[in-house]
Amino acid sequence: MSEHWISEEDWNTIVANSPIVSVDLLVRYKDGLLFGKRTNKPAKGYWFLPGGRVQKGETRCEAVDRIAKEELGLSVEIVESLGAFEHIYETSDVDSVATKHYLANGYVVDVISGEPQADDQHEDIQIFDSAPEPLHENIHEYLDESKSLTSWP
Repeated sequence: MSEHWISEEDWNTIVANSPIVSVDLLVRYKDGLLFGKRTNKPAKGYWFLPGGRVQKGETRCEAVDRIAKEELGLSVEIVESLGAFEHIYETSDVDSVATKHYLANGYVVDVISGEPQADDQHEDIQIFDSAPEPLHENIHEYLDESKSLTSWP
């Protein structure tokens, strides 16, 4: 068990009372961007970006590296920081909490090594050269902000 593991009870308290600092990865390939089809709330059933929470004592850049390795099996290099975005969802992975609030930090990254593989949060992962459907509405903010995604529609 990871030293940063959070018990279900503690996670429920956090989701009920605090925004969660997270990173979302726009994994850039010459053929497009990598998206995952979510299996869990709050974006269940939508194509979304790989991402996750920043752990205590971890920088956002360290979180980018960890999440790329853990969720996708990739080693990546940060190309662009897109800044922080408020993502407030009307659903949550916690049954007793109706909403979930993220302070999500977007990063465009290039793959250094590895082949992408889906984890338990994604039923599928694919590289798209245009926006997949259904694409979660929060992703548009990242795409609009990026200066390095010149070939993205």
